[in-house]
Amino acid sequence: MSTHAPELVAPTDDHTQRDLLRLATAGSVDDGKSTLIGRLLYDTKSVLADQLSAVERATAARGGDGTGVDLALLTDGLRAEREQGITIDVAYRYFSTARRAFVLADTPGHVQYTRNMVTGASTAELAIVLVDARKGVLEQTRRHAALTALLGVPHVVLAVNKMDLVGFDEATFRSIAAEFTDYARVLGLPDVTCVPLSALDGDNVVDRSPRAPWYDGPTLLELLEAVPVARDATAEPLRLPVQYVIRPRTPEHPDYRGYAGKVASGVVRVGDEVRVLPSGRSSRVVGIDTFDGPLAAAEAPRSVTVRLADDLDVARGDVLVPAGEQVTTGQDLVGTVCWLTERRSVSGARVLVRVGTRTVRGLLREVDARLDVDTLTVEQWDPVDTVQTIDATDTSTEAAPRSLGLNAIGRLRLRLAEPVVLDDYATHRRTGGFLVVDPADGSTLAAGLIGPTLLDRLVPVRADERDDDWLAGAGI
Repeated sequence: MSTHAPELVAPTDDHTQRDLLRLATAGSVDDGKSTLIGRLLYDTKSVLADQLSAVERATAARGGDGTGVDLALLTDGLRAEREQGITIDVAYRYFSTARRAFVLADTPGHVQYTRNMVTGASTAELAIVLVDARKGVLEQTRRHAALTALLGVPHVVLAVNKMDLVGFDEATFRSIAAEFTDYARVLGLPDVTCVPLSALDGDNVVDRSPRAPWYDGPTLLELLEAVPVARDATAEPLRLPVQYVIRPRTPEHPDYRGYAGKVASGVVRVGDEVRVLPSGRSSRVVGIDTFDGPLAAAEAPRSVTVRLADDLDVARGDVLVPAGEQVTTGQDLVGTVCWLTERRSVSGARVLVRVGTRTVRGLLREVDARLDVDTLTVEQWDPVDTVQTIDATDTSTEAAPRSLGLNAIGRLRLRLAEPVVLDDYATHRRTGGFLVVDPADGSTLAAGLIGPTLLDRLVPVRADERDDDWLAGAGI
């Protein structure tokens, strides 16, 4: 695990050559996350004049002394957020410097909104985890670190905020940094850097602080500008989930058949031999069309329409992959999920499962493990062959133990009505995720990762041979 900054690079004057870093923020309530983001936007001059004027008026209305602005108001844009003084929804902020462009997912800190972090961090390459220097590492800090590890975020910055309130005490910072890095090491987070800062005053956010002469590391912005961007999606095998089949049937295009979708990873070229999954039929790419005209090749994350040499039965939810690659498909999905609703999981429940652009019916066979983020231990249960009767509306602590409640992290097994592509999330981050949806009202019950994850490293998956006859007659 690295706890030092990567080598800083010189800026480039050609802004068209800047790479893009996607990052997410996380922290407990009142750790100063909104103020930190506001400071980054303000000090990088990424705030429009009218926005700044509106924030200045809002600051004055809240009793400001007229000497500055409440930077948190730059990010807590919803009226409910301003009234409560907390962030309650995920919002995306955009800013840039001469070195790099940034897309920042601002996620809530309150425990009841932990599920929102799954959305914000699912595409992030770096996570900023905030802690209050007066409080240190809290349970919510550990939960956010665990989610970061589960989602495979490669870089983490621990921002020890409000150092001004502890007199920039070095011992306080070192103690918090040591506790967090020890926890991160167990989680398997590969790269952790700790920065002491004050978001309110700007110390070590963009400019180096003279109040912490003992800290010789980079500022937060220097880290964001220098951290290596994640692996190139074009270097991964091709995955093109089909979103829509285009059949104009016009006099100009009477026989046109195109398969529209976004290249999730890899490159597709005219002349490539591809296979359509889950059917397994093969064909050759004869055309790649876009709104701007035809292409010889398209790489992730380009949205294109692909034409094939053969008239295959291709529909929404199918995936184009290289013809020679061995890709796992199946109807038995084992994955790690974060449960996103107060309704508890119910073994035997009928659900919808969304993998990529494909939605299929399924049964939630069981939950066989649950993670305790505080102790990093996994509670594992023996397999069962009968459907449990659990009241999904029971949110009490006395509810049946073999279920997941709001914000819980656990491993579940699903039986699907149709085969889907089962890419391991660890190697195919863009196609290895899934959602569990309530078929009654369309609400999302859980967001999950296919294949081995943190839970399986902490405790191996049971390899019990099971009789699945109990699924017979269930419509699966």
